[in-house]
Amino acid sequence: MKHDVSKLPVSDTLRVTEDAVEKPLGKVGLVRTVTRLRGFRQDIIDERDGVAGADVVVEESGAPVLLVVRLKVVADKLTEVELVATRSAAEGLIFNIDGLSAPSERMNYAPRPEQLFDPRRGHQGGAALSGWAQRRQDFRRCERALCGGCLSLRKRPGDGRPDCKFAPGCQNIATQSLAIFNRLGEAQTRVVAVDERMGIVWLRMAWGARERGGDQLTVWESFKVYDGQIHAVEAFMRILPVEKRNGGGVAPGPQTPECKTWENCGCKDSL
Repeated sequence: MKHDVSKLPVSDTLRVTEDAVEKPLGKVGLVRTVTRLRGFRQDIIDERDGVAGADVVVEESGAPVLLVVRLKVVADKLTEVELVATRSAAEGLIFNIDGLSAPSERMNYAPRPEQLFDPRRGHQGGAALSGWAQRRQDFRRCERALCGGCLSLRKRPGDGRPDCKFAPGCQNIATQSLAIFNRLGEAQTRVVAVDERMGIVWLRMAWGARERGGDQLTVWESFKVYDGQIHAVEAFMRILPVEKRNGGGVAPGPQTPECKTWENCGCKDSL
């Protein structure tokens, strides 16, 4: 790897954050420390808003790192770069590298155009989905969830990845208890990107403060949506200070509408 950012096309107003700390691009630690890419990489490309993102597993001198990358492009130049790295369970709550050897076929299935949500309503649908997702009211139609490398399946055999053992029953996404989400409380959510070609909605969610003014769990969660259903969920996580949960001072997006259940709130119509 060249570790050289000098030739990147950047805007005069470029804003860069690493682990929610703003810094010059040339001072980003990951530029110097990443030594290799591993096999897992899930891309999300929002052509309408000029956003490209990825959940990827990299190495720093042989040690694995779960890395979230978000880029914003305007007029063919980078205007925003966000990098968030998780190096252990202490930093991200769930850290299971064995479950992240390769991207999921289900997440990378290319739906036919008629299976996708109306692109003119993509971000409206994303907002409705985030209102539903933060309450976890109905996962019965979702076939697969991968959180920090731990796998939860619905009525399907394992694919060689370890079952989720984070909480009792979480290995089955259809029947897992919602108690933990009730304990975490209300989530602050925003739509990061909508990949209209692949049917992926990428949300950023933050909730579960350990104490007032303390740290908070921040999750980048990707939902695979087509045929009016959620088919898969994947998430990378990092515990961040509350004041940095939006990426180091980024103002939160508009609050999403309340969504009581997937069937009854109209989310399917928005997607």
